[in-house]
Amino acid sequence: MEFKVVISDPATGKAYQKVVSGANANKLIGKQIGDIINGTLVDLPPDYELQITGGSDKDGFPMRPDLPGTGRKRILLSGGVGYRPKEKGVRKKKTVRGRVISKDIVQINMKVVKHGKIPLEEFFKKKEEEGESEE
Repeated sequence: MEFKVVISDPATGKAYQKVVSGANANKLIGKQIGDIINGTLVDLPPDYELQITGGSDKDGFPMRPDLPGTGRKRILLSGGVGYRPKEKGVRKKKTVRGRVISKDIVQINMKVVKHGKIPLEEFFKKKEEEGESEE
C-alpha cells in the first residue's frame, strides 16, 4: 500500500509531496475528509497536526466531502469538487468518489493545522539533501 501525500502549508502558501507506505499507509485507510491526524503518520515530527482535505483515486476521480463511503458514484453536481460550471445554474452528472480513504486512493491532500518547532521547508530540505547524497 502506497499513497502520495500532498501537504500544504497555509502559512507559507507552499505544498510538499511525500510518499507514505507500509504501516503508516495502512493507518490512513478508513480516515475521512476533515479528520485531523498526527504528523508521525506521514513521517513528520509528532508536534505537527494535519487535516485531510481531499484526494483522488487511481483513475483520477476526486474525493468529495459530502459523499459518504469509499465507492464511486455518478451524481448530479452544480459545482464544488469534481465540477466547475462555466455558467451559473448549469448542472451535470459526474463520477466522484466518497470521502473515506480506501486502498484505491492514490493521492491524499492535507493541510497543516498545527505547526511544529521545525518549519516544513527546513524539514523537506533535509530530506532532499539526504536523497542527493545517496545517489
